[in-house]
Amino acid sequence: MAEPTLGYCADAVRRHDHDRYLTALFAPAPLRDDLFALYAFNIEVAKTREVVSEPMLGQIRLQWWRESIEGAYAGTPRRHEVVEPLTAAITRHRLDRALFERLIDGREADMDDEAPADLECLVNYAQVTGAPVTQLAASITGATDAASQEAARLVGTGWALTGIIRAVPFLARGHRSRLPANLMAQQGVTEQALYDLKPEPGITKVVEAVADAAADHLRRARSLRRDVAKAALPALLPARLADHYLGRIAKAGHDPMNRDLLRPLVSRQLGLAWSATLGRY
Repeated sequence: MAEPTLGYCADAVRRHDHDRYLTALFAPAPLRDDLFALYAFNIEVAKTREVVSEPMLGQIRLQWWRESIEGAYAGTPRRHEVVEPLTAAITRHRLDRALFERLIDGREADMDDEAPADLECLVNYAQVTGAPVTQLAASITGATDAASQEAARLVGTGWALTGIIRAVPFLARGHRSRLPANLMAQQGVTEQALYDLKPEPGITKVVEAVADAAADHLRRARSLRRDVAKAALPALLPARLADHYLGRIAKAGHDPMNRDLLRPLVSRQLGLAWSATLGRY
């Protein structure tokens, strides 16, 4: 196998997932490239719906990644700027193959533009698309114990729910929604108004319910703090960023269209540095 070049992964994460890029910088230097490879893989599967013109092509793309993971575990990785360094990370840290497969399977839901039926369905979607990445990141740090993995599952789910709120305008422009359909109906919010970026006032109640679910997952993750391995901190730091984003969303009255939410979160690095110094997520 050719010596993997990790610069591509680090740059991809820096450009397309800057939040996780910043959290990875707080990991020990020898682990950063493996985290970048993992996060670059996540970017590749997460963007599937955005880069295909029809669902069948998305399924083909996801199958390509399933086969790539299979090859990584078989010791026959494809020559690819993400697959090769990811294979090295898998080998070094003996990463759980089932988590990769769960993440890819979870992304199949993106091929269906229909909104989740209710909040429970949305949380399930967030769990399969967000938790595996954080659990694998924790494993890269060496935190494979039960408490650390459970905290990672909860943080990953809370982070994904937060991201879904932040993505409401972006998805709406593509005539897509990840907000629970039953809550939308209860609050009198129509999909067409959402797609026109002028949703009815009830949208704030829908977003508040999703934000509360995200915050609950973060609280549950922190309830495990005493039992979580200190090494897991870089993988769990997205929880701190989620706090900041949820705070801004609440300050905006849970209006996902509020333009103040588009402003860069300039305090991210300082907040992460302070959390890392305190050893808190």
